[in-house]
Amino acid sequence: MDYIIDAKNQKLGRIASQIAQVLQEKDSPHYEPRLPGTKKVIVKNVSKLVTTGRKPSQKIYYRHTGYMGHLRKRILKEFFAKSPEKVLRLAVKRMLPQNFLLQKRLNRLIVEK
Repeated sequence: MDYIIDAKNQKLGRIASQIAQVLQEKDSPHYEPRLPGTKKVIVKNVSKLVTTGRKPSQKIYYRHTGYMGHLRKRILKEFFAKSPEKVLRLAVKRMLPQNFLLQKRLNRLIVEK
């Protein structure tokens, strides 16, 4: 079963938590935490997502290259302008349980611009 979500004028965190619930199949009466689930989520109009408050200028994404002193950081505004689908995917990834089912669940998330 596929869920199609239109992200136009939706808040980033609200839609990410909704996607995480569907990917885990917590909305199903047959929810089983040890199973990855079968539902796919297709998200459209990701570039029209909305963030509120001062988050675009204050939220920082960190990434380390592996070398000493090479901690890279980007603010949400720059990161979202370059690739809004990565921002949504990262938000959903951080809302899912960090276990061996994480990658199987994320593979069922399809993000379209």
